[in-house]
Amino acid sequence: MDKGQNTGGLMSSAGLVRYFDAEDSNAIQIDPKTVIATGVMIGVLIQLLTFVA
Repeated sequence: MDKGQNTGGLMSSAGLVRYFDAEDSNAIQIDPKTVIATGVMIGVLIQLLTFVA
């Protein structure tokens, strides 16, 4: 590649970075621990149902 050539890699994704960094005050706020705990509980429930069936 030539030093003067601009591929536009970082500049083309800058809008997406700005979009995902913005927090919406109307969005649902869920604690990450709640998401992990819910996933673990669903996994245990599926294991129990598989064992019983």
